[in-house]
Amino acid sequence: MAYHEHGADQAGAQPRSSTDLFHAPAATASDGSRVDAHWPEINLESGYTTEADGPSNLADYRNTASGATTPRWIYSQCPTPHQPLTSQNPSIVSLPQHKKSVEDAETNQDQHPACDASPARSPGSSRIGIKDRIQHLTWAWFTTTMSTGGLAMVLGQTPHQFTGLRTIGKVVFIFDLVLFATLVSTIVARFILCPRALKASLTDPVEAFFFPAFWLSLSTIIGNTQVYGVPATGPWLVTALRVIFWLYAGGTLLVAVFLYLVLFTTPSVNAKCHADAVAPTWVFPIFPVMLCGTLSALIAPHQPAGHALAMIVAGVSFQGLGWIVSCAVMALYLGRLFHAGPIPRHVRPGMFMMVGPPSFTALALIGNANALPQAHRYFAVMHPGAQDVLVVLATWAAVFLWSLAFWFFCLALLACLMAAPRVRWTPTWWSYVFPNVGFTVATIDVGKELDSEGVLWVASVMTVALVVMWLFVASAQLRAIALKMVLWPGKDEDKDEPQVRESLKA
Repeated sequence: MAYHEHGADQAGAQPRSSTDLFHAPAATASDGSRVDAHWPEINLESGYTTEADGPSNLADYRNTASGATTPRWIYSQCPTPHQPLTSQNPSIVSLPQHKKSVEDAETNQDQHPACDASPARSPGSSRIGIKDRIQHLTWAWFTTTMSTGGLAMVLGQTPHQFTGLRTIGKVVFIFDLVLFATLVSTIVARFILCPRALKASLTDPVEAFFFPAFWLSLSTIIGNTQVYGVPATGPWLVTALRVIFWLYAGGTLLVAVFLYLVLFTTPSVNAKCHADAVAPTWVFPIFPVMLCGTLSALIAPHQPAGHALAMIVAGVSFQGLGWIVSCAVMALYLGRLFHAGPIPRHVRPGMFMMVGPPSFTALALIGNANALPQAHRYFAVMHPGAQDVLVVLATWAAVFLWSLAFWFFCLALLACLMAAPRVRWTPTWWSYVFPNVGFTVATIDVGKELDSEGVLWVASVMTVALVVMWLFVASAQLRAIALKMVLWPGKDEDKDEPQVRESLKA
């Protein structure tokens, strides 16, 4: 304590009385070294001072001047050369720090933005123009078009139609086409302005998982073309959709294989994708190929018998692939919830993604069973009456899956309500819409097969809720753009990519 006392005196502290147990005058040992008369022996090897470290005769130490008794535990509060001090007062010892939760870290991050950005790239800088902001449009922005297209699809299939509703659905579909073309041209401009951003976007632990959103946007466009386009055009569109279906199936199968392979073999992804970081986006790469089942259910009823059966077989096969992979991710995801709690607040709407796999599987089973061509030899000659049996099986399997979707929906809804007071907009907010598109259509199909007007009215209410939620998320997105919360250096999914980090330090 001599070195503490000396430092305090230099700082202008008042001389301490001899009754101060922890700052008593130092004595001189026989070897000439200075020791504190009232300081217990300590184990310098371990760096800890405990009850056992002090001499037993000091257990009930009595200050002769004041008559006060110092209990044994007081020695465990004494600082040692190995313990950090929390202030200039040498008698104050640092206590074990509270382990901050993910939510605490997020709050601190929001309150204290990154300080490594140069003035030219600071959030309030006027030197950042449209060209700079375009370079931060990521694959995640295609969640906008996949949700808009999904809404148009629901409007075209909702059970309680009114005059003009189909026209509204067509308007939403056309708007989706314009928005998709805008996003495609913008992201192409991004890659032209910074060519290495393309590779970075497909290997980044965050943005790469959103690449499937581009393909999901294509799937909604194909589906809406069948719902709104075929009734208003000639047979040429039926043939075109058949070709497009097979091209889409082949492309999404490649995405499901190679995107996962890239993610599995990229060290930066391996370093961040550990057990406590499992996110619903891990299932995203399998989503596009899984929706082949939804597309075959929409397109096959309008195709010739031979082509229809082939499309249905492919659709059910790919739907099964997506469902099995989704089950594996679900197991990891539930384990993560038990071990680390809900996902971070600003991406918590992503919890609705888990509503998608059981919902789309349910509607695909019913839709493909109803689309089976009775005129095909397999059903007309070899297995007469098989279609009726398959429709019944599909319906009850869909009911089975619908309850799982409902459970995930309730879990996500309550978790998002818990995070509502402190949340900022991100593209994952569109998870409020797209997965619930499948949930709504599955409810519609179950209601039709069970001939339940009550279930169909529930589906109509869900459709209205989807429209309201789409308007809410879209308005929040426009607000985020205006307030420079997104499309801004260091604030998007590409913030950890090399070209962005270099621009922030430039």
